[in-house]
Formats: sequence, C-alpha cells, structure tokens
Amino acid sequence: MAKSRSAQEIPITQLRWRCDPKSLGIATTNDIKPTKEIIGQERALKAIRLGLTMKHPGYNVFVTGFSGTGRMTTIKRMLTEFQHASIPLKDRCYVHNFKNPDQPILITLAAKQGNSFRNAMEMLVSDLIKNIPAAFERKRFKDERKRTMEHFHERQQSVLHDFESKVKEKGFEVIQVQIGGSMRPDITPVVNGQPVTFEQLETHLKQGDVTKEQVEQLSKDRQALEGQMELIFRELRNIERKARESVNELAQQFILPIVRESIDELRKEFQNEKMYRYLDDVQDDIMHNLNRFHPPEDQPHPATPFELQDTPLEDDNFLEYRVNVVVDNSTTTGVPIIIETNPRFKNIFGTIERQVDRNGTWRTDFTLIKPGSLLQADGGYLVINAVDALVEQGVWQNLKRTLRNELLEIQSLETGVLGASSAFKPEPIEIDVKVIMLGDAYVYFTLYEQDEDFKKIFKVRADFDIEMPKVPQSIRKYVSFIKMICDDEKLLPFDRAGVAAVVEHGVRLAGRQNKLSTRFNVIADVLRESSYWASMEQKPIVTAEHVHEAIRERIERMQLAEDKMREMIRDGLVMIDTEGAVVGQVNGLTIFDMKEYLFGLPTRITAKTSIGRQGIINIEREVHLSGPSHNKGVLIISGYLHSMYAQTKPLAMNASITFEQSYSGVDGDSASSTEIYAVLSSLANLPLRQDIAVTGSVNQKGEIQPIGGVNQKVEGFFDICCVRGLTGTQGVLIPHQNVKDLMLRDDVIDAVREGNFHIHAIKTIDEGLELLTGVKAGKRYSDGGFEKNTVHFLVDQTLTRYAEHWKELFA
Repeated sequence: MAKSRSAQEIPITQLRWRCDPKSLGIATTNDIKPTKEIIGQERALKAIRLGLTMKHPGYNVFVTGFSGTGRMTTIKRMLTEFQHASIPLKDRCYVHNFKNPDQPILITLAAKQGNSFRNAMEMLVSDLIKNIPAAFERKRFKDERKRTMEHFHERQQSVLHDFESKVKEKGFEVIQVQIGGSMRPDITPVVNGQPVTFEQLETHLKQGDVTKEQVEQLSKDRQALEGQMELIFRELRNIERKARESVNELAQQFILPIVRESIDELRKEFQNEKMYRYLDDVQDDIMHNLNRFHPPEDQPHPATPFELQDTPLEDDNFLEYRVNVVVDNSTTTGVPIIIETNPRFKNIFGTIERQVDRNGTWRTDFTLIKPGSLLQADGGYLVINAVDALVEQGVWQNLKRTLRNELLEIQSLETGVLGASSAFKPEPIEIDVKVIMLGDAYVYFTLYEQDEDFKKIFKVRADFDIEMPKVPQSIRKYVSFIKMICDDEKLLPFDRAGVAAVVEHGVRLAGRQNKLSTRFNVIADVLRESSYWASMEQKPIVTAEHVHEAIRERIERMQLAEDKMREMIRDGLVMIDTEGAVVGQVNGLTIFDMKEYLFGLPTRITAKTSIGRQGIINIEREVHLSGPSHNKGVLIISGYLHSMYAQTKPLAMNASITFEQSYSGVDGDSASSTEIYAVLSSLANLPLRQDIAVTGSVNQKGEIQPIGGVNQKVEGFFDICCVRGLTGTQGVLIPHQNVKDLMLRDDVIDAVREGNFHIHAIKTIDEGLELLTGVKAGKRYSDGGFEKNTVHFLVDQTLTRYAEHWKELFA
C-alpha cells in the first residue's frame, strides 16, 4: 500500500504532556504552604463580588457551573470576607393587635433590644399582678370604695323600700321563689297575714276568707305591680351599673398612675413611634381589664337581688401582652449568612403554626408565628440550591414575589402552598437580603427564557469554568491545593513525582494539554485514594505509582459496562474487524458517556451505493435514532459530494449509511469524515483498511475538524487491538487539531514507541483517503475531471455512469 505523504504519524513527545517533577521545586508537599485561595475562577469571583457588594435591587447572584468546580466552597470563603462587616442589625418582634387580633403588629428594634422588650413586657405583667391587687388592698381605696358602695346601696334600698311599701298597701308581699336552679323575686298576695299563691287563694275563696271580687282585684293589682317591678328592677340595674362605673373610676384613679408609671419606663427604654402606639393600646387594655389582675372575690360591687357574677378566666396567661421575637440578633456578630440546605416552604419563608385548644378546636395567634431563612438572613446573605427550590411547591413563586417587592409575608403552609384563605395575616416585613442561588446552565437559561421576573431579580450570573490555563502559576496553585487537602484531611505527604502525576491527571481531565481541570472534587478524591493505597503498603509518602494505582482503581470500579461491551467485541457478538480491508466499511470511534465515566469503543460504519435520486440515506434518522448534530453531519456529507462531483452532472445516487449493530441513539458529527470514507469507498469500489479506526468531523470543503474525547477514542480502539493481538499496522486517524489534546495512557505510548500502534493526524479528507485506501486521492483539473486511477477519479466515473443510466431510464 502507498503511504500518504500528507498524513503524519504523531511524534511520541506529542502524545502526552509530562510534568517534570524537578520543575516543581519541592521534594515533598511538606516543603510548601497550603492555600485557601480560589483557583481558576477569576471571572466567577469578579461576578460574585459584584453581586455581593452591589446595593441596588435585583443584584442577586445565580451561580452556574458543573458540580465539583468549587462553587459552594468559593461562596463560603467569599462570604467570610463580609461576615465581620459592621452593619445595623435589627430584631423583629410580633405583638398583639388590640384593634384587629387577626393582624399582628410588627415592631422593629435595634439588635439585642428584642429580648429586652420581651423581658420588659413579662416584667410589666409580673409587676402589675402584684401591684394592682396591693393597690386595691390599700385602706384609702377600701374606704373610698365603701363610701361609694354604701351610697349606691342606700339608693337601692330606698327604691326597694318604696316599692315594698306599695306592694304591702295593695295586699301583697315580695318573696324569693326557686325556678330551676336559680332564685328570682315574685309578688304574692297576703291572706290572714300569710303570703299565699293564687292556687291557694282559690281554697280561701271557698272557705269564705276572701270574696270573688277581692280575688279579681288582687289579680288586677298583681299585674300592675309586676309591671312596676320590672321598672324597679331596671332602675336597680342602672344603679348597679352606675355603682360599677363609679367603682371603676375610683379604681382608675388609684391604678392608672401605677400602670402609667410602668408603661412610661418602657417608653423611655424603647423610643419608637410604633412602640408608643402599641404601649398606648396595652395601657388601655389593662385599664379596661383590671379584673384580670386580682381575684374575682376581691372585685368591688354592690349586692342586688339579681346580682350576676362573671366567671373568671382559668389559667390566664396574659397572652395579649407577650412579645414574639421572630428575629433575635443579640448574639449575631457581623453580617447574617444563612446556607439553607433544605429549602422547603416553611424553612425559607417561615410559617404560622396552629394548636389544639382544650375544646379540641384548632387555633393560632401571633406567638405561633415562626421565622424562615429569608428573615434570619435579613441584612445579609442567603444561599440556596436552585433545583431544590424549584421542585418544592410554592417556593419559587413566593421567592420571586419577596425579592421583587422586598417584602416578606409570613403565611401558614396551607395558605402559601395550597392557596387556602386565612383571615390571620401578620404585618409584612421589609427585608434587605442577597440571595445566592446555585444551579447549572440549563436551569439558568430555562428560567431566563421562560420567567420574565427571573432576569429582573437575578441580574448577576457567576459562571464557574471546568478548566483553567496550564501556566506555571496555575501549577503552583495546584500544588498548594494538594498541600491544603493533605493538611485538612490528614493525608500522607506526596513526593514531587506523586504531585506531578496528580497535575498530569488534572490535564487529562481537562481534555487539552494547555489546560488544567478545575473539577477539584475529583482531584481531591484522587488524593484521598492515593494516600489510602500508600497507607495500605505502609509507605510514609505517596508516590507517582500510588497516584496511578488510585486512578486505575477508580476506573476499574466504573468500567463494568466498558468491559461487557469489549467482551462482546472479543467474542464476535459485536462485529469489528481489526485486520484486512473491506469496501464500503470503516471503523468509526464513539464515546459512551456513563456520567461518572467516559470511554471509547470502535463501531462499524458501512455504506451501500446505487443509482437513484434520494442522495444520502441516514438509516439512523429514518428509525429516529439520530440526533440533530448527527443529522447535520450527514447533510454536510451531501454538500461535500455535490461540490466535488456534481458540478457538471446531476448526482443520481442513493447512498445508505448506518452504524451497524447500534440500537440506541447516535448523535454528534465526529463520524462525518468516517461516513464519507465509507461512501467514497463504495463508489470507487476500493477497500478500506480495517486496522485503522477513524474519527473527525468534516466541513463541506473536505477539511477535517476537531472532535471531543480523543483520548478515550484512541485508547478504546487500542484496547480492542490488544485483545485481538497487535499487528504493528494498527492505529487511529485523528484531526490534526486534536494533537494538543492528547494525554494518552503510558501503555498506548509504549506501543507507539515500539512501532506496534500508530496515531496519524490529518487535515483533509484526501489525506485520510490515501492512508485508508493506499491509493492517491487525486487532483481536480480545471475542466472538472480528476487525475486518472485516483480515488476521486474512480468515484467520479461511477457517478457519471449512474447519471447516464438515470438519464436513459427516464429520458
């Protein structure tokens, strides 16, 4: 076979970047200082700092990036810069609304005053419970009360005496009769000096003690007297009411100074207009409910024939005078920082709890208002996970409303989530809080496109990169990071070769020789596991071999699927040729993404051509197994064929292309060059080498374009060749742009060094054709023809024949 002049076999030195241990300037990690610096995220750091320091509304921060890039660690460290800043913190308290109990009042105080206010109100009640009864026991008050009561008692007695005289004049007497469980006055006639009932009066009538006319007159007089008695009792009640009012006025004269003095002390301590109004309401309520502060039997009241006694409240806890401190910053130093790991509705916004009273009825009050993370973070920062917040019912909508209006409404869970109505509505709270939300790019752009409010309340996006430039400064930071993990987690020290191996692994993770991965969670896991393997060998220092062992073991744990698929190829269940040459058949290279692990394997791609007008037939697309990128790649193939061979004749061809034995979806355009080789091979009837696997995207001009996963693809075909047995001719064809991405395993590099495996870099389709067919690709002449006995000449001849036959058939 003729060897292509243009296709270049890649030199050994370009197959992997090596970190020279000596260049690190250390013997072990004990020679360097750890760093807490955030590595490789300068752009994200600037964005976060802008969001954290910007005081204007809407500058909340949405942090995007892959897990493991240090997003949460970065946020925590940056927030510590603000943690000790001096800001005016506030305590938030809810108190009873005496005018509308269903709308508790919010009182905002300076930090540390909330508890003081609560304690002061408790002390106020405690003092009044002692002082008010003591005031009622003072001799002066008792004397004044006695005189007042005697005055009204005399008035009652005078009214009663006058009425009883009238009753006696008419031959009646007022007696007390029992009706049910109570006694009430009644007017009854008197016969022979003894009160009798009207039933008994009939007996006296028969006996002749009274006449019928007298009985009739007594009945009329009784009706008149009963009417007068109702008026008398009404007057007695008025006298009693006036007596109570007079006693209350007397009590006010004695008690008001005591209450006012205590309330005034609170006014002096808590100078706040809203507080003044609340304390005025407290004073009014106390003065209107003095009976709550002393035993009912001590209450002054006149005795009347129809006296009613109020039932005292049992277990009176003076709930109305309590203070519910929902935000207590008495022990808070610096800026509040809340990291909410469980952003359920009540955890974020707070809630209003309910209790069952002694009657079995659900009830609530202002003391059952509970704060959430948003309120606790007032004046500071709240960190939440975007997905967690979005999946929790009601959280996102209420969060938007709160941030947009800068107003927090605490609701019960049923009201906030299920939309149930409730008359109980605490006063909303003005809040000033920065929300830092963590999510991936998909969540960010979905919200940005679908939710108009999102772009108004999250104006700052901090995007974390998964890689950083591989420059000496970055490598030094990597080494310092390794030292930090070793110190923080008490790992064994690494020697310089071990450190170099970790740095090289970071380059491989990045997928490019000039980049370092910032997926520090993976790097940290490698460090931990390397230390583990060193300790298992009872070694005091971690070496490069221990790092390589850790990496091998990590792969071994995750490559079950790869082993199973490789086994199917080995046993011939999945047909892959690694020797010989076949027309219209080529080995492509595919990537399998297992999320935690990527690996590559060869796949057979075939093409069959015939006369027709359907052009390229993408079998995967026909059965809905082809993704949009793969469909685009196939259409590019059609453009390439038209530009090369259909300038002077129509392209009367059918070419069916398929990934053999592929039963799942196919996407990506990295096989588009491979598919071109299969089509051209079928048209030219030239066999393609099966000992070379191919990867590479292509454009309509026939230029090879770079692809992803080049290391996994090369190693995947190499492993299959090793299973079948290396022949010395096997290899891989890759885009020349991907040479700088190579970070191949040592066993692959050793095979290349020994001439048992080959890696070629190409720039055009022509270079690949010559390497795969051993035939010159052929230049195009100015008349549109091609050099004789070349690949393009043979293809053009076949297509010309197809066009002529098509013309003859349908002329």
